[in-house]
Amino acid sequence: MAPVSTISTSPPPIDEITANAIRQALSAARMGRLAEGCLTAEKALATGGERIALNALIGMLRMDLGDHGAAIRHLEIAYAGRPHDIRIATNLATALTASGDLEKAFKIASRGLAFADPTAQLARIRGYAAQMTGRYAEAVETYEHVVRAAPDDWESLNNLGNARLFARDLTGAVADLERAAAMAPDAAPALINLARVYRDLGRTEEAEKLLRKMADDFPDDVQPLIDLHDLLKVQAREDQILEVVDRALERKPDDVELLLARARHFGAVHEMDKAEFDFRRALALDPANSDGFVGLTTVYEHSRAGKLQELAEEAEKQGVERNALNLVRAFAHRRARRFEEGLAAITLVDENFEGPRREHVRGQLLEGLGDYEGAFAAFERMNWAHADEPSQPLERAASLRALLRDQLAQTTAQWFGSWKAGPVESERRAPVFLVGFPRSGTTLLDTLLMGHPDTVVMEEHPVVNRLKAELGGFGAIASLDESAIRGAQRRYFEIAAEYADLGSGSVLIDKLPLLLNEAAFIHRIFPNAMFLLALRHPADVLTSCFVANFNLNDAMCNFLRLDTAAEFYDLTFRTWENAHDVLPLKVHTVVYEQMVQDPPTVLRPVVEALGLEWHEGMLDHTKTAAERGLIRTASYAQVTQPIYTRSVGRWERYRKQLEPVLPVLAPWIEKFGYTI
Repeated sequence: MAPVSTISTSPPPIDEITANAIRQALSAARMGRLAEGCLTAEKALATGGERIALNALIGMLRMDLGDHGAAIRHLEIAYAGRPHDIRIATNLATALTASGDLEKAFKIASRGLAFADPTAQLARIRGYAAQMTGRYAEAVETYEHVVRAAPDDWESLNNLGNARLFARDLTGAVADLERAAAMAPDAAPALINLARVYRDLGRTEEAEKLLRKMADDFPDDVQPLIDLHDLLKVQAREDQILEVVDRALERKPDDVELLLARARHFGAVHEMDKAEFDFRRALALDPANSDGFVGLTTVYEHSRAGKLQELAEEAEKQGVERNALNLVRAFAHRRARRFEEGLAAITLVDENFEGPRREHVRGQLLEGLGDYEGAFAAFERMNWAHADEPSQPLERAASLRALLRDQLAQTTAQWFGSWKAGPVESERRAPVFLVGFPRSGTTLLDTLLMGHPDTVVMEEHPVVNRLKAELGGFGAIASLDESAIRGAQRRYFEIAAEYADLGSGSVLIDKLPLLLNEAAFIHRIFPNAMFLLALRHPADVLTSCFVANFNLNDAMCNFLRLDTAAEFYDLTFRTWENAHDVLPLKVHTVVYEQMVQDPPTVLRPVVEALGLEWHEGMLDHTKTAAERGLIRTASYAQVTQPIYTRSVGRWERYRKQLEPVLPVLAPWIEKFGYTI
């Protein structure tokens, strides 16, 4: 705020020395010679000039020079002599605000003086100081006064809207901010604040529309894109985030936070090479950045786990702050099975730092030490932290379960009989769909199958989901005619080609475990498709899902609580079994416990079912895993090691914690031939 350029000359009368000094000082100041003006006033003060007027003048000039400390000293003297002088109070409050002393500024800009100021300048200062010090009711009252006095002041109206927002008067905030935006349609601050209050009110479509318009209307302003990224992130719309972040980086290419956001996006969609590249770009700009090293830890876990120790040493060398450093160390120790050292490192990490990651590795370390009760408690804390995320994961999980229940109810023999067209064979070999509940051994099986020279394994890409959305969802299945189905088959392979090299003659294996819930849709498009169904003890599956630190898409959100995890398991297999009963699905089942005990015996019938010749190299799964690079699932640590059986019966360690949900799992445990 600009200082008031005049001072009070109320009694006592100004002597000639003071009057001449004021005239000369102001004349010099108007010509830009502020230092000369200060010197003139200071000489007059030293020779007995009027103390209040000259200190007020010197304070104003010192403020113009940017010497706020000196300005405050002089203005405080003047204010002490004339505490009811609005101009002196305004200049002092302005200097205090500029110096960061908002508490004192608020005191000087008293309600009585501020509301008596005909210019409303002191009231503006009071409103700002009140808002910044958490006095939201006073801020609202003061800005209301300013807006009444100056109804065309859109900036104060914008500030009033913000003050109402902090006071939780969201309806009033929207009204004020919409008025401010209408008055100043080219003012980005008012528009960005309006978008934020729309977001806070849950009016996300309006917020998104406004932010996208701002991104186009203000081509040099990065903030609308940053806010749009945050909005999409909260809504878990990862498929739209990259375009927004890239536009933002065009405007601010060396912004570390934007580079980190880009890297996190690639991590969330399992493009780890790109994630590593962007984390490294951020670290090149800020070598000790904690978020960069924590992000690289996740990347290395998925793609270069043997390099975690080197990463910890690099973090120490760069002087990374202790929380991030000890978190990276803990991951390196866990990978090397140094459980006690890892636990010692994780205890040095503050409780408010990287909650889910911290508790996940703590749980793994405690499990490694045989403290299963402590481990489960850590995994619970991990999931509680996730459940509190702004994207409302528990609500998203419930919505998905409701969708599945509706889809299950529709999948009947009568519905199947109503399909407009009969089976339509694909012009090229139909894909094989590798499905199973998460953590059922699908990653181990797909790694073994990757070892065959005549397979192409496409791991966890949304090909079916994209195609389903393009065709109009589950409800469109019955009405598809032969032409539409053939078009859908071609479109499937077009989308798949974006993710995999579809070599001629190779068997495409589309591995996405929860396509269990899409069997009806898949059968409509590819009636001859084979399903490879991976099965594992339901209690082991549920345990493994609960303790995994998944990226929270709508499905994975179900694993934040044991009861919803069990409900989701039951609903998924009811959906699968019902589709299997209604539709003539071709299914080959692979049992995890048998696969880890005797891989060749289990794998040979799979290869035969696929119509392929046996290939001995398939059994060297550790070589295949090393050559494949990125492993996109939570099983990355396991499949890069020799096949082992220690995960079989893991749930027994947590039987006590699982007891409440075992009745839900019991029918499936019995059906699949397991025991409790």
